[in-house]
Amino acid sequence: MSDDNTPEPVWIEIKRPKVHWRIDRDFIKSNWMCQFGAGCKGILPDDAEELNQGCCSLGAHFGPGPSADDEAMQLSAFAALIPAERWQHRAAASDELGVFGDTKRSRTRVVDGACIFLNRPGFEGGEGCALHLAALDAGESPIEWKPSVCWQLPLHVDWQLADQHDPAGPEVATVRRWGREQWGTTGETMAWCCTDRSDDGGAYVGDEPVIESLADELSEILGTDVLDELRKLL
Repeated sequence: MSDDNTPEPVWIEIKRPKVHWRIDRDFIKSNWMCQFGAGCKGILPDDAEELNQGCCSLGAHFGPGPSADDEAMQLSAFAALIPAERWQHRAAASDELGVFGDTKRSRTRVVDGACIFLNRPGFEGGEGCALHLAALDAGESPIEWKPSVCWQLPLHVDWQLADQHDPAGPEVATVRRWGREQWGTTGETMAWCCTDRSDDGGAYVGDEPVIESLADELSEILGTDVLDELRKLL
C-alpha cells in the first residue's frame, strides 16, 4: 500500500441561498488524471493493472433514497439501448434481476469479478464501460448514461444541513477527492488508491488541472455559475 502524502484540504467556500459549497482547492488545482487503461492498478488488495478494471471491480452502488430509485430506473433504460456488439456481458442481464445485483436494485451486478457493464481486455467492441462507449456512439455525454458514483469519481460530494434544527434551510455540500475513507472497509485493503499522493507521482501526471480536465463533471455537480465563480477565485 502506498504512503498517502496528500495534504489536508484547504476549502474554497461559495454560498448560494440553497447550497453552501465547500470545495477542496488543492485537489481541483492538482494535475490528477484518470489512469484507466494507462497504468491504473485497480482497487483490489493486490496490484492488478493487467485486468484493466479500474474502479469497476465492485460494481456501482446507488445511494439510499428516492433518487437512487430514479437512477436505477434510468440505468435500466440506457442499458436497453446498448448494442450487443458494444456490451460483452449483455447476456448476463437476461434474467429477472437484469443489470442489478439484488432485488432492491441498490447496485449493479458483478460478473466474473467486475461490473456487468465492464468490457474486458481483448473484447472486440472495445474495453471499458459499455455505457460510456454507447453514450459516445450516440453523440451524448457519458454523464447522462452512467451511474452518478461512476462519472463523479474521483470527486466525492458530502451533503448535510447547514443547521440541523432547520430542515428547510440551506445544505452544505463538500466537494473533495474520493479517498480511501469513501471506499469504507475496501479502502483499508486496496493496494493502490489513485487519489493518494505517492512518492512516484501516482495519478498526478496530467497536463492540466482538475478544474479543466473534469470541467464537465464539476459543471454537472456545481452548476455553471458556481463553476465560473470558482475559476475566478482560483
